[in-house]
Amino acid sequence: MKNNKKGSLSLIIIMLLGIPVSFTISKDDTMPHSPANVPKTKSVKFSNRLINEASPYLLQHAHNPVDWYPWGDEALNKAKNENKPIFLSIGYSACHWCHVMEHESFENKAIAKLLNKHFVSIKVDREERPDLDEIYMTSVQIMTGSGGWPMSVFLTPELKPFYGGTYFPPEDKYGRPGFKTVLNHLIKLWEQKKEQVINFSVQFTDQIRKHSGLMRNGEGEIRKDHLEHAAEALKQSYDHEFGGFGDAPKFPPGKSISFLLRYYNHTNDKEFLNIASTTLQKMAYGGMYDQIGGGFHRYSVDDQWLVPHFEKMLYDNALLSQVYLEAYQLTKNPLFKRICEEVLSYVATEMTSNNGGFYSSEDADSEGKEGIFYIWDYDELMEILGDQDGELFCRFFNIKRRGNFSSHEAYHKNLNIPHISNSPENIAREVGITIKDLQIKIDKIRTKLFLVRNQRVHPGKDDKIITAWNSLMISSYSRAYQILENDEYLDLAKKAANFILEEMVRSGELFRIHRKGITKIAGNFNDYSYFITALIDLYEADFDIRWLKTADEMTRVMISKFWDDIHGGFYFTEDKQDDLIVRTKPTYDGAVPSGNSMAAMALFRLAKLLDNESYFNKAEKILKVNSTSISKAPRGYMNMLSAVDFYLFPPKEIAIVGQFASSETKAVFTAVHSMFIPNKVLALYDSRLPNADELVKWVPLLKSKSQISDKTTVFVCKNFTCKMPVTSVEKLITLLEKD
Repeated sequence: MKNNKKGSLSLIIIMLLGIPVSFTISKDDTMPHSPANVPKTKSVKFSNRLINEASPYLLQHAHNPVDWYPWGDEALNKAKNENKPIFLSIGYSACHWCHVMEHESFENKAIAKLLNKHFVSIKVDREERPDLDEIYMTSVQIMTGSGGWPMSVFLTPELKPFYGGTYFPPEDKYGRPGFKTVLNHLIKLWEQKKEQVINFSVQFTDQIRKHSGLMRNGEGEIRKDHLEHAAEALKQSYDHEFGGFGDAPKFPPGKSISFLLRYYNHTNDKEFLNIASTTLQKMAYGGMYDQIGGGFHRYSVDDQWLVPHFEKMLYDNALLSQVYLEAYQLTKNPLFKRICEEVLSYVATEMTSNNGGFYSSEDADSEGKEGIFYIWDYDELMEILGDQDGELFCRFFNIKRRGNFSSHEAYHKNLNIPHISNSPENIAREVGITIKDLQIKIDKIRTKLFLVRNQRVHPGKDDKIITAWNSLMISSYSRAYQILENDEYLDLAKKAANFILEEMVRSGELFRIHRKGITKIAGNFNDYSYFITALIDLYEADFDIRWLKTADEMTRVMISKFWDDIHGGFYFTEDKQDDLIVRTKPTYDGAVPSGNSMAAMALFRLAKLLDNESYFNKAEKILKVNSTSISKAPRGYMNMLSAVDFYLFPPKEIAIVGQFASSETKAVFTAVHSMFIPNKVLALYDSRLPNADELVKWVPLLKSKSQISDKTTVFVCKNFTCKMPVTSVEKLITLLEKD
């Protein structure tokens, strides 16, 4: 949810406090100005309670003079016992503006003195506690009309918010209050008008509950015009010049593109395929994509995909690798395949731990400067590459002697972000070589520059292993194995899944965080719904029944913990959590898909594979209770709309009977995965496997299916009604091409 206007509650805050609401920025973390240098290191004279935490983000603040507490009983009880307001600061390790506020304000002794005397200060890593982040982000958005990180919220001892914002400069500037000003006003307010503040916080918390996803307009009909309206909404906001949707800043619209590919698949309207393909190409050619090392940065601060906000998030690269893979299936464009492979290579090389888990993010900053690791000076490039290769590289990636982008940062002057502004085909013609030879030359140069760049000071890495984000990556590698037939992808997916099962499951229940041998924090709904999806994807990759059985077991746990028996849909947290002022039920697809949209798709797939009507009914219920919201704001429900598509266009149920490792069966897999069939479920029966009889009990689709003439045989069904089986790839393709 994102509001653009300040409501009446904001006016109440202004009157109550006598100061502007706050210095807020949007969730993209962009700001008009930034310190030229935020030091990477600082003198260590003091350690606060964060020194005992595992989170890299919390540890970054462990030597602030602010007497930080982690969220927990000690801090919450202190606030109640001493009747002090809470200052809650939420951010994450890769957040540039979190570093800025730490340096400017949390290392400032005068500010620390105010906080330590008058507040209980709590630091939260939003990646560890997304439940807290969602609740208090909602409060900031209602108060200010926008939100972002770092998030700065002031709470009563009963955890109810009464004032908030995002980044505050230390002193008054830009016509807005500085952090010292805010603190002094709030101190005075708490001392003189405490009862009013408490009454306001109670009323305001009621407003948060109304925005929490709990208030629905009953069940609505699930209609095909939901898909049409969503496609039209995307078309209306499409940027015909640069691709993507809307104005700057531009975030990678992975789920929107994925939806458009499905919409084109039904309508054959090439305008929507062009919107999707052009956007994917523009992103791949832009500076938001790391042209040297692979992987996508978080977003573009401009509308051209040129200047990124330089952090790299695991979830972005998981989701984008999936949509490039789908686009390759549909279009056979080699660029989309290459980008997917490069992203997966980046994650395998830079973001994978020895135990198989995937790290969370890489920072935007190194040496105290945002993006300095990724950008290049013209003379430096020519010295490294020599005249011939240097000229070719600069032509290909639009490198200029005076730099190719503008920035307010002094250290960005005359620097370049590699990006492609002229098509490789045109450049090949201009230099008189084939496109194949050009790509070979460019790849060699990129490898050389990658090795040189590797000698620089690297951005910080948040090496937390998060169940939900790891699950997205497991899905990416599983699907890439199916389509690109690279055994390494399957190995990576299986190793990560086994790590989660061995290290992040206790007594059948998921945990969210693992770092340096420590597993902690009970899994939330996203962790479950994402991991169940990953397990289904793994099953459809290697057909090991263990994955499917575990998916079913985790689904039962998920339902028992999070399902709303009265209204339908899943809550984000368990009912037994007592440190939350509201139990939310998020359905909005933001930077990552909502757990409810992921669960709807997973339940539909499991319902088909396991013939479980209860799962189907719950998935259907999720769509129905969100039908009105989807109609009103389709762009906020892009992943859920893919579930709507799966519901309205029932999937092909493909049962394969044959030896998994045989050339015949592999040819069948190749044929199936060469086609873009997003609405499908796959099952394999191999009578030679020791668990063959058990498999038939688990997957009714395989019941009474057998080979014809000892050949790999494929049954294509819909709603458990099967067409005549086929034993040739040609006949299979013909069958799959039919509706």
